[in-house]
Amino acid sequence: MSDTSWIAVDAMGGDKGLAVMLAGVAAARRRHDGMRFLLVGDEAKVAEELKGHPNLSQHSEIVHAPETVGSSDKPSQAIRRAKTTSMGITIDLVKQGRAGAAVSSGNTGALMAMAKLALRTLPGIDRPALAAPLPTLGDNDVVMLDLGANTEVDARNLVQFAVMGAAYARTIMDLESPRVALLNIGSEDQKGTDEIRDAAAVLKGQSHLPLTFTGFVEGDQLARGNHDVIVCDGFAGNIALKTAEGTARFVADLLKRAFSSSARSKLGFLISRPATELLRDHLDPNNHNGAVFLGLNGIVVKSHGGANERGVATAIGNAAKMVRADLTRRIADDLGNFEKKAA
Repeated sequence: MSDTSWIAVDAMGGDKGLAVMLAGVAAARRRHDGMRFLLVGDEAKVAEELKGHPNLSQHSEIVHAPETVGSSDKPSQAIRRAKTTSMGITIDLVKQGRAGAAVSSGNTGALMAMAKLALRTLPGIDRPALAAPLPTLGDNDVVMLDLGANTEVDARNLVQFAVMGAAYARTIMDLESPRVALLNIGSEDQKGTDEIRDAAAVLKGQSHLPLTFTGFVEGDQLARGNHDVIVCDGFAGNIALKTAEGTARFVADLLKRAFSSSARSKLGFLISRPATELLRDHLDPNNHNGAVFLGLNGIVVKSHGGANERGVATAIGNAAKMVRADLTRRIADDLGNFEKKAA
């Protein structure tokens, strides 16, 4: 049983370095009183940086790690150094039961490989999936999975992803019966691959599960807010995610160019600034940060490598919420109920 009051943080991961990681941890501590942290990394460097966060120091312990996983390291290389790197030790703290969750901003492939090897998958789960919340026009974000962990899947995998994604949405968005859809090239029943159509046929008959299957959804509807969970293979999911992020940057850059094109445009910017600030805040990935590897015997959260202090704090806050809600048990229970009905 994991100590759910502790979150293990890979302090050395991330593009912006140790200072931003610890600032994010400190911000998370201010937002969520009662959280405690195991900060994994070079002990001397972490201790020195921690001097600037006295409140965090009182609620943290440093776990020394002599090495780090580089952004270009292959998963096979990272696995061989799991016992000495900050990422590997962070995951192992969850395995040991010393922490309720692990958070890292490091190499995604290495994190996935080490987490799967150390924690293993839950009974009945064939493959873990990477899930994350994305912004929408609705009242809630939409949970999307898989975002890159599995490029090829079958119908059984997609159904498992749907069950796991619904449990995740219930946890982070407090939804009783999340609306679940399969990403497809059309909304008609005959559209898509055999795997997608077969998965839809199974999900249509699962009224006993705490989810509402809404059918197929096309890519242009991802952000409309009409669904709570969108399920797909990791190949399509990663492309959809990167396209959405690129579109958000495109819109922001286009607005910036338009508002700086003339004196009249600059005046228009001043008048519309509250609206543009709201748009920027809504699209800021730091406000939706924290992807989780669902289906493992433990919670491992991937923070975006380029996340700022606010983004790191968001990822840690989501991890803490998953721990408090016992997300791993929820997934196991939901999957167990599904398997019983299917038998």
